[in-house]
Formats: sequence, C-alpha cells, structure tokens
Amino acid sequence: MDKNFIIGLVLIMLMLVGYQFLVPKPVEPAPIAQVNSDSAKSVTVKGSIASDTAKLALTAGDSSAVKIAPQDLVIETTDSRVVFTNKGGVLKEVMLKKYKTFDKKPLYLIVEDHNKFQIEFPTQTGNINIADLYFQTTATGQTLTAKDSAIISYRADLGKGQFVEQTYVVHGSGYVIDYGIKSNSLVAGDKTIKFDWKNDLLKLENDMNENRKAITVNYYTDGLHSLAQSPTANEAAKAEDPVKWFTIKHKYFLAGLISEKHPFTDVDVQTAVNVNDTTIVKTANVAASIPMLAVQKNEANFQFYIGPNDYHIVQTVKAENFDQNVYLGYAFLKPINKFFLVPLFNLLEGFITNYGLLIICLVLFVKTLLTPLTYKSYISMAKMKLLAPELEELKAKNPDDAAKQQQDQMKLYQEVGVSPLSGCIPVLATMPILFSLFFLFPNLIELRQQTFLWASDLSTYDSFIKLPVSLPFYGNHVSLFTIMMTISSIGYAYYNNQITPTQPGPVNMKMLSYIMPLMFMFVLNSFPAGLTFYYFVSNVVTIGQQLLIKKFVNEDKIRNILEENRKKNANGEKKQTKFQKYLEKSLQAADEAKKKQAELEKRTKRK
Repeated sequence: MDKNFIIGLVLIMLMLVGYQFLVPKPVEPAPIAQVNSDSAKSVTVKGSIASDTAKLALTAGDSSAVKIAPQDLVIETTDSRVVFTNKGGVLKEVMLKKYKTFDKKPLYLIVEDHNKFQIEFPTQTGNINIADLYFQTTATGQTLTAKDSAIISYRADLGKGQFVEQTYVVHGSGYVIDYGIKSNSLVAGDKTIKFDWKNDLLKLENDMNENRKAITVNYYTDGLHSLAQSPTANEAAKAEDPVKWFTIKHKYFLAGLISEKHPFTDVDVQTAVNVNDTTIVKTANVAASIPMLAVQKNEANFQFYIGPNDYHIVQTVKAENFDQNVYLGYAFLKPINKFFLVPLFNLLEGFITNYGLLIICLVLFVKTLLTPLTYKSYISMAKMKLLAPELEELKAKNPDDAAKQQQDQMKLYQEVGVSPLSGCIPVLATMPILFSLFFLFPNLIELRQQTFLWASDLSTYDSFIKLPVSLPFYGNHVSLFTIMMTISSIGYAYYNNQITPTQPGPVNMKMLSYIMPLMFMFVLNSFPAGLTFYYFVSNVVTIGQQLLIKKFVNEDKIRNILEENRKKNANGEKKQTKFQKYLEKSLQAADEAKKKQAELEKRTKRK
C-alpha cells in the first residue's frame, strides 16, 4: 500500500506545484425601460442650484448651460449602501453591509479617489468626457426595503437641444444595479462610445501576497477568459471577440458590468501592481466600446454587479455562465464541486453553524461514502502483507538485481492472482475529491472570517506562531493545522509501512512516504486553515477506518484464497487476464533483452 499511497501523494504534489505556478431561482431584474414607476420609490424633490460661491461647471461647453453644484445621493438597501454623484452621473461609493475587511472595517468595493469611470461621448462638435459634466436629477436619497426599488436618472444638456441621460435602478436587495444610457445625439450611429473603468483594489484580506495572486479581470465571450494571476507582474490582454460581461475580481468579491444584448467591443483589460504599496493590492483597468446606435435607440441597457463572489449568489445573476467567476477547479473536477461538494457543504450549513464542526461532518460523510473503496484497498494491503515472507525470499535470491526482483515479484502476483493495481485503483478513485477540495476551499467565501479553535479565519492560514523573519518557501508564521496535517500524514504512512512489504527498486518508497508530508508542510503553510484542517481530519478518519476494518478481516480466509488461486494457476484452470498476459509478455521481453545485453557485453570483453 505504501507504493499506492505514494502514487496518490505524488499526484497531489503535482497539483499543488501546478497551482503555485499556473493556477433559490433568481429574480430577474426588470429592464430599465420596463421598470414600473409606481412600485419604485422615485424622487420628487427640488433640484439644487449652485450658489455663486459653490463649485460650478458648464455642460458640454454650451454658454447657455445651467450651472449645477456637486451633489451626492445615497441609496440604502438591505445589502448595500450606494452613493451616486451628479458629477459624471456615476457611482461614487458602494459599501457592502454584510461584510467587513480583515481588520473589521466597512468593506467598500467602489471608493471615491480609488475609482474612476470615464465615458468618451461623441457629439457633432467632437468627443466629450461626460465624467466631467455635472448632471441634473430630481432624485433624492432613501432607504429601501427588500421589495422596493429606486430609479435615479441623471440628465445633461449637450447643446442645440441634444442631451445624454443615464438611468440607474437600485433594488432593495441583492447586488445588481441596472444601468442605461440614452441620447438624442445626431452623430452617426456607426460611432462608438468609449468606456473606461479604472479601479484601485484595496486590501480586504490579511495576506497581501495571496490577495495579489487572486486578483484578476474575468471577461466572457463564448467562454471565460482571465488575466494571468501574478503577485508581482503587470498583466494585460485584448479580447478577440465581443464581451458579454467582465468582472474585476478580488479574492472573494466582484465588481463588474454585464451587456448581453449589445456586447462590448474593443475590450482591453489590464492589472498593475506596485509591490511596495501596502494599501492598494492591484489596480485594474477595463476599456471597451459601446455602440452609439444602441444609445440612440434606448437599447443600451446594462447591469452592474458589485458584491460577494458567492456561488449561490452569482449563479442567480441573469448573465451567461456568470457563476464561473467562482473558480471550482479544472474542467474534469468542476462537476464534483458544482454538483456534489458545494451542495453538500450548503446542506450542512443549514443545521451546523460552527464551520470547524461542519468540516468534520463533511469529512465523515465523504469517508463513509468512500468506505467500499477503503475496504477494497485494505484487502489488497492484507494480501500484500501475507505475501511479504515470499517477497523477501525472492529479494534474497537476487539482492543486487532490482530488475530481477521486480520480475520475480510480478510472477508471484500472477501465481496467487493478485493484481498490483488492485490497491492503487481505490486510492486513485479518491483523488478527484481531494483535488476538488484543494480548489474549492480557497474560493469558499462561506469560510471567510469564520473562527474555529485558535484560527480566527478559516479562509486563510492560522498563524499559531509568528516568526521574526520570513523563511524561504515557508513564510513568517507557523500554521498549527498544517503541522497537525503533516504529523497525521506521517502517522498514516508509518501505519501503512508496517503492513506493506518493501517494494524493490532504486527509490526507497517507504522513506519517500515520510518525506512527502514534510514537503507538503512547506507548500500548504500559507493555504486556508479550513483546507489543512480537512486533510488532518481526513487522515485521522482514514486510519480509524482501517483499524476498524482490520477487526472484521480474517487473514486466514485471505490466505486460503491465495493458495486456491496458486493451485488453479498451477493446474491451468484459471485463465489469464489481458493485463496478466501483457505482464507476462513484458517480463519475457525484459528477460530476452537482458540476455542479449549480457551476451553483447561478453563479446565486447573478448575483443
């Protein structure tokens, strides 16, 4: 079993290294044009006119334009606090009420001075940046209940009877804000509006390096595309096809814009990082074009999503595959997470409020489900244990010839009807779940700021001991859950090595089974505490399962089965499997090749 165990560990290690260097029915938001003004709490307040001493601005350079003062408008919903400004008619601030930063401060995804919307609008006299215009509105701030909505319209004159109007619909719950822009501008409809969004992503989680690894820009054409996630390098890309939506992605939060009817064109995305900045994690920028014809026809309707990257929330957003913002692993692993582990996790959430206990229950459920495979693997180990004396005898016959030892061992397996893969397959069958969890836990916002024992946040590492210096490949802290996982892995390897014969070969597999957990200790030291705690509990439960199975396994019966197989094979009663035939041919070919090599060496010496 130690060889099988190592195969599994090596596969996990490859995945880990690759990761380090690679890697209810939704309520449809009403379109802006169809919002029922009777149900929306629209404004009916007086617009404010600037005094001579106020900060003033003219609209579009028209000398007859009305002077307007800067004015903010605040909408409170059950989930967010949204602030608009009449300068540019844009979002000024968005605060999520149900979440806090790592240091328990209010969590903003849109912040004044750290966010800039630029809209270059074509007119008959040239392009203007409407972000510099002061818009008029009759809307006022208000607090909405979950079932309410509010319409905020901002309008600016462009001169000569032309105007541009931006309309927002803020819903009483959720994180979607409908947005539309229209104009009666007389410019040619084949022109485009240039949209540019620049956002400084502030530090929301405690680990700056991991934050920088997680931040990216996602954009969806006919499939999902993402900028490379580097903690130190600037990244940029240009979309080759029209983009239906894009998101600026924090580790656990999103700020994005959706345009399914008239997709964005000429989309450029980029992220920039200043490794010396301790406040701004990265700066993201998205530039795109919007068809002018859609604006003139009042069809330029969009949706902002500014909220958590929670799978059960983003999958309700009315946009194609918007749930892909939550990374659930490689394509072959995603179904396991999407249809099994995520629903199971949320089912357990319904009646377990402590997430440490929830993880324990998750392990118990999964391990119970995999008990038949664990049993089959243990039977294979028991057979190997009974064959250990014979394997040692074969090893003693050719102590210096590992190839011959391997050939004799395979012949013995064939005689007694034991497949060397019988113990490996059950172990490999459990690998997809371990891999799926490896990708799922770092992306589960449910674990964010959930405490358990000494861990203050299961979505990041548990810093049980803070080191005075940062060690290479390890960090400046000691994760106790990772230490516990390592000890349990070594204990599991020791238990298996006691009941499994030593395999011939140039590599001491038993020694390697102790080295691998130590390597994982360095790799996983900065991974989420929830993940390393899961692996620790999983190791403990697996050892317990095998000890329990051992009580119900009769080794005498297994020995009798092996002897019966030996007799059947000796009498030619049992047909060889395809694998056994292939193995026999391979052994014969190896023997012949070895003999030829020996003869060649003799001839060479004679000459």
